[in-house]
Amino acid sequence: MTFEGLNSALDRALTGHGYSALTPVQAAVIEAEAKGRDLIVSAQTGSGKTVAFGLAMSDELLGEQGVLPQAGAPLALVIAPTRELALQVSRELEWLYAETGARIATCVGGMDPMRERRTLNFGAHIVVGTPGRLRDHIERGALDLSSLRAVVLDEADEMLDMGFREDLEELLDATPQGRRTLLFSATMPRPIEMLASRYTDNALRISTMNAARGHGDIAYQAVTVAPADIEHAVVNLLRLHEAETAILFCATRDNVKRLHALLVERGFAAVALSGEHSQSERNNALQALRDRRARVCVATDVAARGIDLPSLSLVVHVEIPRDAETLQHRSGRTGRAGKKGTAVIVVPFPRRRRVEMMLRGARIEAAWIDAPGPEEIRAADRERLLGTLLQPVEADEADATLVQELLAHKSAEELAIALVRAHSAALPQPEDLIGNSPEARAERKRPGFEDVVWFRLDVGRRQNADPRWLLPLLCRRGHVTRGEIGAIRISANETFVQIPRAAADRFAHAVARTAGVEGDDESGITIEHSAQPPREMARDNRRAGPPHRGERANGDRPHGGERPYGDRSHGGDRPGGERPSGGAPFRKKVYKAKRFER
Repeated sequence: MTFEGLNSALDRALTGHGYSALTPVQAAVIEAEAKGRDLIVSAQTGSGKTVAFGLAMSDELLGEQGVLPQAGAPLALVIAPTRELALQVSRELEWLYAETGARIATCVGGMDPMRERRTLNFGAHIVVGTPGRLRDHIERGALDLSSLRAVVLDEADEMLDMGFREDLEELLDATPQGRRTLLFSATMPRPIEMLASRYTDNALRISTMNAARGHGDIAYQAVTVAPADIEHAVVNLLRLHEAETAILFCATRDNVKRLHALLVERGFAAVALSGEHSQSERNNALQALRDRRARVCVATDVAARGIDLPSLSLVVHVEIPRDAETLQHRSGRTGRAGKKGTAVIVVPFPRRRRVEMMLRGARIEAAWIDAPGPEEIRAADRERLLGTLLQPVEADEADATLVQELLAHKSAEELAIALVRAHSAALPQPEDLIGNSPEARAERKRPGFEDVVWFRLDVGRRQNADPRWLLPLLCRRGHVTRGEIGAIRISANETFVQIPRAAADRFAHAVARTAGVEGDDESGITIEHSAQPPREMARDNRRAGPPHRGERANGDRPHGGERPYGDRSHGGDRPGGERPSGGAPFRKKVYKAKRFER
């Protein structure tokens, strides 16, 4: 396969790397009208833009003779927002320019600056780096940009979002007037337009963004869940998809730590990436994902920038992105280089309207579905197991001998049962879900709950009431089983619980006997028969309005209002609130916001 208009060395590199055709952005930047001009390119993450700007600047690097001069001061500078992206760009350019003999230097934070200076002193044709480290080398006289022929800004919108405007301006001001500027950005907000107008001249605008949706190779799903069921829904999503590699996005480092610990406890091979991890820890985590020793990465937005994992097929937005641009950047970790991917947004049902507006703004069509339950997951497990076991297999001599030994002791059916059980035991167990909406819970019918009695507890959302600690409390105080507890309705300051009439008297006597037990914090919660249905009581709550300043409704109020995975108007790699535990429902860690980490 030959690519018209390309240097023969680059042509062979593309063919050897498995390219049969160029992606739209790669084809657009080498067309005749783009030759030699400054470019402003709108291209989605994963569209092949690294190879695109590698091809676009080849004329400036190789010249009419098609060969590189001796390495000295760099001819091209590529600026990327993160270490990971800069290292990825270097790897891509290394194979693309392998036959040309190009020397490529990488300058990023977290690496030895003295070694980078020695590399620059030996000479390089292309320098790839992050804004802060490149600026440091210029100020120390280690990086000379006077011979520069081309400068590339990769993911320019990300760099401005991360606060690198001043660094970028100093770098671009240090480049010679005649150089060519290639600006690549997934979005084009006003700050990008201002930067482009200052540092480009008669630039050609190229856009390969799909007008109908954010990314043609990504299937979007919006999964509705009860707010208290987010973690269980994430477990079930991972089990349903069984992706080769998945990344889960949280808004804070505390929630990353929490979710990572939960997944490891459940048996998932997971790693975490957040601002509290050192560069060595980050490198080890990414290498574990590339080596398939880990399959799940839990990360903040900042920590995940620039990550490129070829096997990544699933992105889960555990917490709703702060805006449409963040949604696209997160989701763009999958569906890269022509491969298909899935992006799932976990949507607590009170936030559905906000997510719908975000999707419309991003021109993304998402399928709205319920979180998968255990039966759906087990059905998918069966299909995957059948697909694996029914494939043709070739057994070597050792395998054949072992099979004969097994058949001498067990029948084929018994061995098949043992195989299925062993397979199931190795998988994390799916979680039962509360329900996806108040309506869904109201419509659910259970045997034995045709005639019920309602009881009222004097704790509600403001006291961090949650079914996960209410259920054990009700069982202990009321001497009932979980199967004898029906619907749970949590309002602002009170909670209503459904008990079958057959068990109601026993429950009422038990909660009266266990009230006020010394040494039991939860015995102070009042549980009493409710004469009114919960909907009427809820209307009374709304009419009453919030408590006046200085009042505390129904006892002590917790400090702070944040909950794990709660809605946030601003994302960031910062600490969040602690989730209430079953043993101390009223206690909550005070939330103190920190500055957004860069």
